[in-house]
Amino acid sequence: MTIDFAGKIAVITGGGTGMGRELARQLVAEGCSVAMCDVSADNMAETRRLCLESAPQGTQVDCYVADVSIEDQMMAWADVVRKTFDTDRIHLLFNNAGVAGGGSFVAGDRASWERTFNICFYGVVHGVRAFLPLLMNAERGHIVNTSSVNGFYASIGPETSHTAYAAAKFAVKGFTESLITDLRLNAPHISAAVVMPGHIGTEIAGNSMAINPGTRDFRTMLSRQGLDTASMDDAQLAMVVNAGFRDSAPTSAAQAATIILDAVKAGQWRILVGDDARILDEMVRADPEGAYAPAFHERWVATRSA
Repeated sequence: MTIDFAGKIAVITGGGTGMGRELARQLVAEGCSVAMCDVSADNMAETRRLCLESAPQGTQVDCYVADVSIEDQMMAWADVVRKTFDTDRIHLLFNNAGVAGGGSFVAGDRASWERTFNICFYGVVHGVRAFLPLLMNAERGHIVNTSSVNGFYASIGPETSHTAYAAAKFAVKGFTESLITDLRLNAPHISAAVVMPGHIGTEIAGNSMAINPGTRDFRTMLSRQGLDTASMDDAQLAMVVNAGFRDSAPTSAAQAATIILDAVKAGQWRILVGDDARILDEMVRADPEGAYAPAFHERWVATRSA
């Protein structure tokens, strides 16, 4: 069954930049009203401006500053959505917000580790808990949770620890897959889908440095790559990190949003985003026992470069 977004209401976390911004723009262009949250009011204001450039008459775009890792803020946002849109229902929930950081559980900063995990996992849980009552009131509802390729492969290479992000993204994948049965039994008009993007051209790397306490993980990783991070302050390092991550991505944020929305329309529950995501999924399934050996990573890098 194909889903029509026109006339619907979508809620998007992390709408200030990246995939969240592009999801908002494409949904609004199809006549879907959007409520978004982010920790940056300025970034959301720019997303809203871009959305309204192509918004059909009557389409609403609303912004709310909230930290998805704090349940009370998410519950308060849900109340604001009810009042702002004068509604008792929404139709689409995109739990998209995320940050990087907290690389090493053994030697890293605990606050950074927990900040990453709480945003990436509990941000999803809080989003579902806050907006499930509104989804329940819709004729049909759709929950779309962003995991990652690191939700099925917990590594970015044999020289870099990546525990908090990978653990959270595995948890998002498991939570979403378990929701499929839970919803079928208790709310069969609501579906759940898990999104597993590969390398997407977003600002997550630099944004994470502003949100997460400390930047040691990023500095260490870039230093290993030969960059002189000692001469840069945090703002300069964030700009370099953002540019490098965004501009080297094989899939843009806009392309990723299109893939996600097309999959939601088609009723898919398992959404791999990017050729790199599909290839890595096949490689891990073909060799699960060897997936964390350095030789596997070398093959993966060679495949991406081919």
